[in-house]
Amino acid sequence: MLEGALASGLSSEGVDVSLLGVVPTPEVAWRSAAASAPGAVISASHNPYADNGIKFFAAGGRKLEDAVEERLEKELSSRRGGPPLDLPPGASLRSAAAGSRIGRLRRRERPPGAASDGYMDHLVSTLEGRTLDGLHVVVDCANGAGYRVAPEVLRRLGARVDVISDQPDGTNINEGCGSTHPEQLQKYVVEAGADVGLALDGDADRVLAVDRRGELVDGDQLIAVCALDLRERRLLQDDTVVVTVMTNLGFRQAMEHHGLHVVETAVGDRYVLEALEQGSWSLGGEQSGHIIFRSLATTGDGLLTSVQLLDVMRRTGRPLAELASVMTRLPQVLRNVRVADREGLTGADRFWAEVRSAEADFDGKGRVLVRPSGTEPVVRVMVEAPTHEQAEETVDHLCAALAAALGTPTS
Repeated sequence: MLEGALASGLSSEGVDVSLLGVVPTPEVAWRSAAASAPGAVISASHNPYADNGIKFFAAGGRKLEDAVEERLEKELSSRRGGPPLDLPPGASLRSAAAGSRIGRLRRRERPPGAASDGYMDHLVSTLEGRTLDGLHVVVDCANGAGYRVAPEVLRRLGARVDVISDQPDGTNINEGCGSTHPEQLQKYVVEAGADVGLALDGDADRVLAVDRRGELVDGDQLIAVCALDLRERRLLQDDTVVVTVMTNLGFRQAMEHHGLHVVETAVGDRYVLEALEQGSWSLGGEQSGHIIFRSLATTGDGLLTSVQLLDVMRRTGRPLAELASVMTRLPQVLRNVRVADREGLTGADRFWAEVRSAEADFDGKGRVLVRPSGTEPVVRVMVEAPTHEQAEETVDHLCAALAAALGTPTS
């Protein structure tokens, strides 16, 4: 339904539209880059199907800048509820279209069940002839867009592949599966005796992993593994890796121990990519598993990350649990506090004094991160500490201080 509406709107404005069908978000970015043309993805991403929306890529496969997105949102808001076309009195749709160019719709034809072509070849080529022979992999496709491409790519590379949650029906995306619900995958990996599990999200732009013991390996750990491998092969530009403010302190400690420099950005893969491009660096990403290999892609790609991770395992002969042990995750507790006056956060001196006191108590072995939501009357308080109990106790104290400083909503 959304595809039909979007394609019709674009073509009515003279835009030629190529309909790709059900493919991962990173494939659209890759094709956008290859064709130097804008791209659009209809997806719920890592959310339930009711949250379907549209992601746009600028020509070249990069996400739109904030200013462009704001202009689009403003334009949409101004037109919401209004007439679909601003036609002069007495005019008709036919007369409005007369003499103007109508775009063409082209649906890319593939045999039923066939996976993507050029994008899949690209993923295979990133290993430069190496294979994944001997690895037993379980892939959770989140009943999403990677359900055909992911198993096919890994099989082409020689891995033995089991697949779960690969029956999308349009409404079951991310439903009890994928990177947001990896429990089923964790159980399956242990029961199958597999080497590793890979949990994609609904549009396959992020991935989390599961080791053979059923333990979850998050995005911070995956970035750490790949960063050290790239440095070992002299492919990590300036020995630098880019992460966000939400990245676990244990990651920073591990990178410092190994002599790597960490650059920090705001939350969001677009900010990670901006930093990567500004510094000409190689690798960056988020705890969620949204990881960017700048020389290989223009956006986060769960399947590309999976291939690179498995390549490290295959080349080194080391199990994922051993590789991931390079960093120790500090217990992390995140709370959302609804407040009456979000704008008063900067001037809440007593609250910030409590934050400084908590950080002093940690003595460099923990941290506090406070940031307001951009869309809701909510302030997010995140605490990392040597123990879960310390993190819980500190976050409870700070949330109470925050509510006292900014007030709570009356309804």
